[in-house]
Amino acid sequence: MRRLRPTAKVTVLLFALAGALIVLVSGSRTWVSGHINDAVLGKSQIVGTGTQVASGVTALALVAAASALAATTSGRVVRRVALVVLGLTGLGLGVLVVTVLVDPSGVMGAVAARALGRTGTVHTQASATGWPWLCVIAAVLMLVAAAGGWVGASSWRGLGARYEAQGATTVGARGQRVGSDWDRLDAGDDPTVAQTPTTTPAAPVDPDPT
Repeated sequence: MRRLRPTAKVTVLLFALAGALIVLVSGSRTWVSGHINDAVLGKSQIVGTGTQVASGVTALALVAAASALAATTSGRVVRRVALVVLGLTGLGLGVLVVTVLVDPSGVMGAVAARALGRTGTVHTQASATGWPWLCVIAAVLMLVAAAGGWVGASSWRGLGARYEAQGATTVGARGQRVGSDWDRLDAGDDPTVAQTPTTTPAAPVDPDPT
């Protein structure tokens, strides 16, 4: 069985998409649960989903997926930029999740205040569930994907070589192998610019061979 290298294009894509999928699934699940002691409502149970206590996690998951796809399907420059965005997305996700894990009562207080139609925060006793911890794993997957992609991106081939049909490579005037338009684009050449053929002037004909 062939092992997947951490720097391979398919590994980077799988890690990043797996992390994004975990975040998307967990966003609607309960991240924090607890209760509040309110003078009007008394003691009440309250729960907060991922999108409530860490707004922005869904957007970060979508950005991670888009960055991974861009990194594995684009040219060299766009590939590097997309990998940087993927790494920053993983860091941002990690910060959001750690904030919830460090102070679940604090983040839940703001959710409780909004639920009661108030501003600020409400004193809450709450604890985190297992879903935020899964998002920590998702953030790590994104960071590993970004790091592996940055190391291995220089050896990745463009999409052109994969989607070219067999026999699509043309032959030059002197019998040399000429790369496809995809290969020329990946190399930074513009295939739309016509190349001026080099012609050799014909030798003058002597009207009187004698």
